[in-house]
Amino acid sequence: MLIVGGGLGGVAAAIAASEAGLRVVMTEATGWLGGQLTSQAVPPDEHPWIERTGGSASYRELRRRIRRYYRANYPLSPTAIRDRHLNPGRAWVSPLAHEPRVALAVIDSMLQAARASGRLRVFTHTAPVEAHLIGERLAGVSFRDRSGQVLDITARAIVDATETGNLLPLARVEHVSGSESQSTTGEPHASPEARPSNMQATTVCLAVDHVPGSDNTIERPRTYAAWRSHREPYWPDQQLSWTAINPRTLEPVTYPFEPDATSAPADRSHVRGSAPGARDLWSYRRILARDTLRPGALAGDISILNWPQNDYLGGPLYGDTEADAGGHLAAAQELSRSLLYWLQTEAPRPDGGRGWPGLRPRGDITGTRDGLARQPYVRESRRIVAEVTVVEQDIAQAERPGSRATSYPDSVGTGYYRLDLHPSTGGDNFLDIPSLPYELPLGALIPRRVDGLIAGAKNIGTTHITNGCYRVHPTEWLIGEVAGRLAVAALSADVPVRAVRSDASRLARFQDDLAAAGVTLRWPSWVVAPRG
Repeated sequence: MLIVGGGLGGVAAAIAASEAGLRVVMTEATGWLGGQLTSQAVPPDEHPWIERTGGSASYRELRRRIRRYYRANYPLSPTAIRDRHLNPGRAWVSPLAHEPRVALAVIDSMLQAARASGRLRVFTHTAPVEAHLIGERLAGVSFRDRSGQVLDITARAIVDATETGNLLPLARVEHVSGSESQSTTGEPHASPEARPSNMQATTVCLAVDHVPGSDNTIERPRTYAAWRSHREPYWPDQQLSWTAINPRTLEPVTYPFEPDATSAPADRSHVRGSAPGARDLWSYRRILARDTLRPGALAGDISILNWPQNDYLGGPLYGDTEADAGGHLAAAQELSRSLLYWLQTEAPRPDGGRGWPGLRPRGDITGTRDGLARQPYVRESRRIVAEVTVVEQDIAQAERPGSRATSYPDSVGTGYYRLDLHPSTGGDNFLDIPSLPYELPLGALIPRRVDGLIAGAKNIGTTHITNGCYRVHPTEWLIGEVAGRLAVAALSADVPVRAVRSDASRLARFQDDLAAAGVTLRWPSWVVAPRG
């Protein structure tokens, strides 16, 4: 089995397939495995029942090991030691906000036994450049490493777990980018016409801490003046300001920012249904709080800047017709640097002053020189034209009677997140509407035409709209785990991947195997989504 891409989906696929006895090769274009959790520096976005249900056993093991890592290696405070649901960052957006390097270490430990046995080989800094088909079956992929050497790999099953579905155009797999037309999907919130380059904002995250009394002001970014005055037509103020938009009401909201405020246990009531409102941005994606550790062990909190203020809307960072992806990435990085410079020099403080020069970029946290994440957080991937495509009508509360999303006969797992779309490169504002706890249909991982390929990340059969809730960490892990186990089922029976789904008896056995492995196939009856 070949896995192209070592993000969360790729890692989960590698664990599942290698544990089942397959020989697995995984490639990753960057130097870090883990994608959203590591190289993109995004703490996990999860649903309110994650501690009890709605995730696979392997995902729960990932979470346990992250907490265990802190317990084994950090001088935790007595309160943190007693906290069964330890949240190192005490972030209000995540129940398990933690440092990227911790996730990297944990992921490496979860893969180590398979690597030591020889069942798993991992090639980093290795990107796909060509796909090889025999008829309509994907049989192999050519890669180039950072030295320029070409590596040809053939496999009986191939998973595309790249962050943006990079293998799909190479393998001539029918796919969609951007937003579909309403006439195609029938979705109430779809665009009147298809816009392939209309994608959710990309964010280059940035890790910082605050050292009062010091001056860590970075060099003024070259494009700072442009970003300082930039304002989208629908935005209530300039992008570099404390006033943004409440994603759910589309009304202006002014966020507080206090890097020296207490890091007391975070209020996560918004997860249960209330709108985020004007909660402090410092604790929003804080990844290590000083109150988590014994007094004096940490000078100040460490937080991730992943805010509306550094959502980049200038253009997509990928696309089959997009010629300036590299330029957009550089611009997105400049926006995040400009946000930091504004925070250090001009941002209004509660005491009436301007700027926090003590804000310090933490490149040691992200594995970079400047504190920027190693890779951009791309919320939206190319998506296969799949045997099953999840549409808004399947999961939106307004479109579904009762309290249940569409139940699929080929369900292979569960997940939940609001239909949360950030402003887009095509000029759309936030779309953040209530959804229902959803299922993952196996058909969403299987392309309609090309055999031998399994979608293993955010490239499954969703739409621009439904990608907004299937893109989060536990669902991407689930997708990858199912992709790995699907390859095992197909190769063990010596049948094409799609035959596992099309044959009722094989599908039933596969679902039984998933359940035995700790994958929750259906939501329990006591789970009810917050209304509104």
